[in-house]
Order: sequence, then structure tokens, then C-alpha cells
Amino acid sequence: MADSSERKVFVVDTNILIHNPESVLSFRDNEIVIPLQVLEELDHLKTYSDQRGKSARDAIRFLDGVSKRGDLHDGVKLENGSILRVSLAQSDTAPKGFDTAKNDNRIILCAAAIKESGRQVFFVSKDINARVKATALGVKAVDYEKEKVDIATLYQGVVEVDVASDAIAALDATGNLPWKEAQRPNEFVLLRERGGAAERLARYRPDEGFVEALQGELGSVYGVSPLNARQRVALELLLDDRLSLVTIVGKAGTGKTLLAIAAGLRKVFDDKVYGKMLVTRPVVPVGKDIGYLPGEKQAKMSNWMQPLFDNLEYILGVHKRDKVKTVDQMIKDKQIEIEALSYIRGRSLPNEYIVIDEAQNLTPHEIKTIVSRAGEGSKVVLTGDPYQIDNMYLDANSNGLSYLVDAFKGQPIYGHVTLQKSERSELAELASSLL
Repeated sequence: MADSSERKVFVVDTNILIHNPESVLSFRDNEIVIPLQVLEELDHLKTYSDQRGKSARDAIRFLDGVSKRGDLHDGVKLENGSILRVSLAQSDTAPKGFDTAKNDNRIILCAAAIKESGRQVFFVSKDINARVKATALGVKAVDYEKEKVDIATLYQGVVEVDVASDAIAALDATGNLPWKEAQRPNEFVLLRERGGAAERLARYRPDEGFVEALQGELGSVYGVSPLNARQRVALELLLDDRLSLVTIVGKAGTGKTLLAIAAGLRKVFDDKVYGKMLVTRPVVPVGKDIGYLPGEKQAKMSNWMQPLFDNLEYILGVHKRDKVKTVDQMIKDKQIEIEALSYIRGRSLPNEYIVIDEAQNLTPHEIKTIVSRAGEGSKVVLTGDPYQIDNMYLDANSNGLSYLVDAFKGQPIYGHVTLQKSERSELAELASSLL
């Protein structure tokens, strides 16, 4: 083990603790410094009703637990071999124009002060601008990398393979095809005829060692029919009662939310597999916290939840048949619940079909917290686009949805598909591709 003076020092920004309240446990055999200003910001955030507030409270409780084992000013040894301490240090060499009244800047100056003492220091923040400012002061700045994935190589759920025409014929004749390539459970194969136009969609069966052709047309699911092969895969996963977790990734207009809700309506109202459907999405505040907005909860939520109502109303409008209730009737009868994600935290959710829309705006820690709420007999469906993130501290590689896809790939109770083609309109497809 390195001498204390030889340990690397990681000065942690507030947003790292909001991202993951126990993130300090990732810095094994090093020294972690929490500037006093970080504690002040956590104290301010703890009153918020959203996920930021919960994470702030969790971080405070974690630090309180550590403080009971020693003096945080001098440093407390953690289970992973690291030393955690709170620092009041401030550099006196701030350049002209550097606003020392701002907490963000004072956190950076804390890192600069430790560097001036001769230690190897890294400022850890998810705030790009803060990292740039730290670098300008001569402090090495890094992002929190532990929960990052490579979006370019993210699991797709579908493998496209060119095959000879006789392979297509064999699949048509027998319904299956021996498959030597190692695929993951619940992964699909799109076989394209080499030099021809034929294509077939098949599901990999790892226990049997072959791919099994999908038989016939799937048909309409509450008025919604798949318009391409990957949408067919999405519905196959959504309607498979053996799967407890499904993720659907895709750009705007690919049908992620529409397919998830349509499948949920069938499973709740026709097949009666689940007692009710819960549809939710995270509220990412822009400016003030939601608690400051005027009106009752429903009035506050209406703008954020309206896309979910739009999808439900569209499906029920297309799927016209006798005895079909309106959305309001379903909500009144508690068969459908549409709620902001912050309001379901802490609940146990048994025997429910749960759709979490816009999941790319959640951190890995939030994803873990939410998915772990699923009770016995529930199915969780997460949809989102990693390239359209409203959370300033997340990106395509670090958001919770991408992290979950990478972590769960290969699990037998999990299925995933990445949708590629926008089916909303020609204009929507062009906008997604060109802009």
C-alpha cells in the first residue's frame, strides 16, 4: 500500500455525489477529498423533491456514517483502502477575474491548494465547464468513468447477417437453422439473402443451438402493427411473459413509446397478465425545481406527462371497439397510472406492467434504484434515446439507460432492441438524419 503522501488525491465535485452517492467507494487505495463547499451544496439540494434531493440526502447519510468512524478533517479509512476527508483548503493564487464567491470556483480552488502542497491531484466532475476551468488553473480534471459505456459498440439486440439462398430455404422448410455463432439469449438474427431481396427474422435459442424463424405476421396490437423488422422484434420482446426487463432504444419517431404502451394495454386488458399499467418518465427541471411551480401536482405535471397521454389517446383512437374505456376512465378505475418518476420512488410495484419513458435522462444510480422497485410478477420496460439527453451531467456514454443495456446483455430475463428507422413521417425521418 502506498504511503499517504504518495496516494493520488481525487477532489470530488458535488455532481459526482448526485450522480452516485456512494461514488467515493470507486477510488480504491487513494485519497478522496470533499471540499466544504460540496457539503454546503448538498445541504441546499437535500430539500428538493426530485431525484437530486434524494441523492443529496443519500450522500449526506453516507458521509454521516463515515464520520462516526473517525474525524473527517483528518481523514477516515474506508473499506476499499481509501482515505476520505473533508477539506477547508483554498488556494490564494486565483487568477484575476476568477470569481471566488462562486461555490463551483471555490471547489476548484480547493483542488488547486492541495496541488500546491506537492500532491498529485485530480479534480473529478461531470461539469465540463468546471473541468475546463480546473485545467486552466493547472489542475488535472477528469470525468467519473466507472459507469461509462461505449455507445458506439452498445448491444443492439439484433444481428444482421448475409446468408446464401439455401439457408433461407432451409429456414422456411424446417422453421429453424443450426447456428454456430454465439449469440446472447433473446437476441434476434435478421438473415438477408446474399445477392437477393429475401430476408427472414429469427430468434436465437441458446439451449438448442439454432435460430428459430418468427412465424407469420404478428398482427395488430391494440391497433399498432410493426412497420419494420426491428419493430417486430420490439413487440416480440414486449409480449414475451418470460422476460421481466425490456429496453428499447431509438431516435425520435421510431415508435419506442407507442409500441411499449400498446403491448402493455394488451397484457393488462386482454391477456390479464398484469393487474395494471404504470407509465412514467423522469422530470428534468429546467431552471427552478418543480416544487416552485404554481398549481397542484397534476397541473405541474401536465406539460411533462402530455406525450404519454398523447400516445394512449392515439392507440385508443385507432383501436376502436365496443366496451373500450377512455384514458380518463382507465385512470379513474386505477387500471392505468400515469405518474412522474419522482412520485413513485420508494414504492413496491408488484404485478404491474411498468413503462419508463425517456430513461436516458436517468443516472445509473437512479436506474438501479427504480428497477429494483419492481415487485413479484412485474415487467419493466425502459425506452429512450441516448443522443437526446436533457440532463447536463449525462451523455450518450454515461446515462443510466446505456449503462443498463450494457450490464444486462446476456441475462435470460432481459431483452433489448435498438430501433433505427423513424416511422413517424418522411419529414421526421429527414429531421432525425440531417439535423
